[in-house]
Amino acid sequence: MARRTFSGLTLKEAMELIPVQETTRWELDAPPRTPSDTLLIMLSRLESFALTSSEAAKVMLIDVVLAEIVSLYPQIKVWKEETIEMGDLAGVADYVIAPRRAYVETPLLCVIEAKRDDFYAGEIQCIAEMSVCYQNNLRDGYDVEVQGIVSNGQVWVFYRLTRAPKVFVSGAFTLTHLPELLGVLDYVIAASVTNVP
Repeated sequence: MARRTFSGLTLKEAMELIPVQETTRWELDAPPRTPSDTLLIMLSRLESFALTSSEAAKVMLIDVVLAEIVSLYPQIKVWKEETIEMGDLAGVADYVIAPRRAYVETPLLCVIEAKRDDFYAGEIQCIAEMSVCYQNNLRDGYDVEVQGIVSNGQVWVFYRLTRAPKVFVSGAFTLTHLPELLGVLDYVIAASVTNVP
């Protein structure tokens, strides 16, 4: 049997994995977080790169912003280009956040899709990946919410798959309002960390 990939799904097919028929607006109101001097220096140095020309360039930007917050939580680790699968569906998540170990293991807490500028395709992949993470977690005895993010480095949209099930989607947060973006990113990562056993 041929395997389906996340990138080959339609939005309807991704939503049916959960199953839900629509998303719910997620009003994220987290306190702003002041960027560290280290982050500001790194962002300044990255201005020497063409950050809008390729997906690889955007990944550099995502890495720097993500490291600012993930480094605050020693219980978790970020895995890049990790294969996740369920039944006949498989694919590579650009980022997976899971408990800090020498290997990836459930609970899978958050997936992040780095998309050049196609947020519609990113949403489809993010929803499918959250569903697969949730099912893998459930199989291993973890009935926990899964977070998701779609970003092109400059713009970040946040997702949450609840046990209800419901899919919540935030508005867009941008690097031009860095403290607000960092506050929301911290809120979402902290919510993920509460599910670390």
